[in-house]
Formats: sequence, structure tokens, C-alpha cells
Amino acid sequence: MSALDYLLHESAVGYAIFQVVSQPESIGNRSKEVQDAAQDLAKFGKMVKLVNFAPYREAAEALENINLVSEGLVSDYLRSNLELNLPKKSKKKKLFSTADTSEVVADLLRGIRLHASKLLKGLEEGDVGRAQLGLGHAYSRAKVKFSVQKNDNHIIQAIATIDHLDKAINTFSMRVREWYGWHFPELVRIVSDNRTYAKLALHIGNKRLLTQESLHQIAAHVNDDQEIAQAIIDAARVSMGQDLSATDLENVSAFANRVVKLTEYRASLFQYLVNKMAIVAPNLATLIGEVVAARLISHAGSLTNLSKYPASTVQILGAEKALFRALKTKGNTPKYGLIYHSSFIGRAGAKNKGRISRFLANKCSIASRIDNFTEEPTTKFGMALKKQVEERLNFYATGAAPSKNEDVMKSVMDTVLSDIKIETPGKVTKTSVVTPRSDKKKHKKSKEKDDKKEKKKEKEIILEKVSEKEKDKKNKKRRHSEINGEDEIRDKKKKKRK
Repeated sequence: MSALDYLLHESAVGYAIFQVVSQPESIGNRSKEVQDAAQDLAKFGKMVKLVNFAPYREAAEALENINLVSEGLVSDYLRSNLELNLPKKSKKKKLFSTADTSEVVADLLRGIRLHASKLLKGLEEGDVGRAQLGLGHAYSRAKVKFSVQKNDNHIIQAIATIDHLDKAINTFSMRVREWYGWHFPELVRIVSDNRTYAKLALHIGNKRLLTQESLHQIAAHVNDDQEIAQAIIDAARVSMGQDLSATDLENVSAFANRVVKLTEYRASLFQYLVNKMAIVAPNLATLIGEVVAARLISHAGSLTNLSKYPASTVQILGAEKALFRALKTKGNTPKYGLIYHSSFIGRAGAKNKGRISRFLANKCSIASRIDNFTEEPTTKFGMALKKQVEERLNFYATGAAPSKNEDVMKSVMDTVLSDIKIETPGKVTKTSVVTPRSDKKKHKKSKEKDDKKEKKKEKEIILEKVSEKEKDKKNKKRRHSEINGEDEIRDKKKKKRK
């Protein structure tokens, strides 16, 4: 191992050059004594000596230097510091040579990082940590492109809230049925929907006050069905339920009102999820539905993580317990996870459920990657992929050959590109705005083009004339040669006769 002369310490506060006074031997460089010496400042201070410390003048300069370091480039600031503080070499020898990255260097740099606040002059306790935190935020902010509209965290929270609301609404609806059923037990047999039952319980209140005049108001709660509304009125007249006091009825109505408000909020939240999925993952939502697509994104953690998964992982996503149980017991692994709730697997036959789940997982993987890496949302890929799954189901049922994936993707790409070409002329841009200066420039450009065309035509005419002259010369030469050849043949014949 070659001897170490200097160490370059790159930190968030600046560049520091240390001279290696005494370095450990190469044989025992990983021994416990050497590593303990790096932990002790008194011992480590005898091994290295600070030559120069060049702090960054501002945060922008620190960010610029770390960007260059991450790309493997030497900044002008670092180059000037190295040229000033390293010993000058002869013209034949280079100042910068190949750096040493051995285990000894790693131990020495580790010790410098550990004792940086005391080895570097002018720094106080905590300065390095604060500089690292600020520079880390600035560097990450510049590297990560964040889109507010395509933030999938809201999808994860929305689908989780919908799941909790479904459980809460189901529990509260059963409580309303049981509570109001003591007063009007026949209503449960007539109305099965939880939201409709809560609305009717809130509207009817005391069944003794229900008359034929309330027919249209009750029908409005049951999709304008006059027969169901009349059945409710008839059942209220002969109901076997007990009477409720005013305070009891008030509490039942208040609780039913809460259930109605929860169901309305659940419907609005579901509409928000549909709109959000149309922006973040339109193709995946078109392929398997908003709810299943949102569950896949939530289970993966983000749309980016889902797009990185292979199709085999997407297929069993959500069935991890069954998978590990099958691997442990050496049984059959699950065929599907969350994608089981899509309509395609339910429509497939018992023998084809595994095959269609593999095919659907493949298309889901493609759709998630398209959604993640495209800038402008479009549902055309999702519609094409959905059509392919429909054709595959038809193939399993009837044997009709499905279309090829290459042809389908090519046709979709052509339609998307054609839409982009159609949309771009209508957009108002700086170049499309007409101004007097732009008109003058256009006239000048058109004149220049016309002049160039005329010059080209003149050159072509001249070249044609030259080529014609050359052809005439060649033809004359051929004629002369032919005449001379005939004369020579005649002379030879005359000589032979003589």
C-alpha cells in the first residue's frame, strides 16, 4: 500500500484538507487498537493535522458543490483550494492523481467525521448537524419532482376512511334497526337498504301520526315507488310495536340523523376518490375499477411502488398470509389477492380463474407503469387493456382468438399521438401570437427562402447546360474514333491484298 499524504474531507460546511502525520500499518489496520484510536480525540489528533478549512460562503454554494460531487465533477472552488494548499509538483507530474480508497482511508475519514466539530476551526457544537439538515433538504428538494395533483397519499387515506366508514355505517345501521324496530318492527321486512331505512325512521318518527297524505313524501325516499310507500303506511296502521315516549323518539331520531349524515359523507368521499383516481391513475381505474385500484395503491404504499412490482407480485398482493402459510406447509400458493374483487375473475369459470388472474395482473402492472410515468392523464390505454381482458375471457369461453398486444398498443399510441397533434395547433403560445415584428421577420424569411430557391434553379439550369455540352463532346469523340477505326480497317485490308 502506498503512503498516504493528505486527506480530503467533504462535508456540509465546506472542504477540509488534512495531512496524515502518522498512519497505521497496513498489516494491522483493521485491528481493535487502531479503531479505538480513531474513537479517542487525543490519539487521533496525533495522526492527522489540519492544513486548510474552506467553508461554504452561502447555502446556494453548498448545494452547487454537492450537486457536482454527486455527478463526479470537481468544482472550481474545490480545485482552487487543492491547488493552493497541496504541495506544488513539477510540470511533468500531475497535481491530481488517482485517489486511495483503502480501509485505512475509510478509518481515518470516519475519525475526522466523528471529531469534525473540534478538528475544524471556527465551528461550534451542532453547526455540522444543522448544515447537514439544511443541505439534505435542499438537495432532496431539487432531486424530487413533486406534483400536487398526482399525490397518491390522498388516495391511500381516502380508501382507508371509506373502509372505516363502511364498518361504522353498518354497525350504526344495525343499531338503528334494532332500536327503532321496537316501535315499528314491520319496516325492516319492507326496506332492506340501510340508508333508506335510516331516512324513513327519521321521517316517520311516531308511526301513529303516519297518514295517507304522507304517501308522496315516503315515496320520495324509496325511489318514487308508490307500492312500497303504500305498504309502509298499511303496515304502520296494524303494527305490533310498542309506543315510544317523546324523549326516546328524540334520541332515536338523532341517532338516525347521524347515520344519514355518515352515509351522505361516504357517498361524497367516494366521488372524491373517483375524481382523484381519474387524475392519478386513470388507466388502472378504468381497467379494474376505482376501489380495487385504490386498494392496490394503498397496499403497495404508493403508485411508484406498485409500478415497480412485477405482475406475479401484483397478482397475490393482499394475500401474503395465505402465501406464507402455503410456503410453510408446502401447499398450493394463492392464485389471487386484492384483484379477486374485480369483476373479471368472478365472471371466469372455475378452471380459468388462475389464468385470468395472471393475465389481469399483467395488465394491471402495465397500466400502473403508464400512469406513473406519463405526464398527461389519459384513459385510452386502460380502455384498450380492459378490452384485451374481455377478449381473453371470451377466448376461454368460446375459443375466439384475441388480438395481439403489439397491435393494440400500437393503435393506442397512434391515437394518443394524433390527439396531441390535433390539440397543439389550438394552443395559444408565444410563437402563435401575431405582432408587426413577427410579420416582418416572416416576410424576410419568406424572401430569403424564395431567393435561395431561385439560386438553386439557376444553378440547376447551368449544370444542365454544362452536362449537355459534355455529352456533345463525348458523342463527337466517339464519332471520330469510329471513323478513324473504319479507316484503319480499310488500310489493313488493302495491305493484305497487295
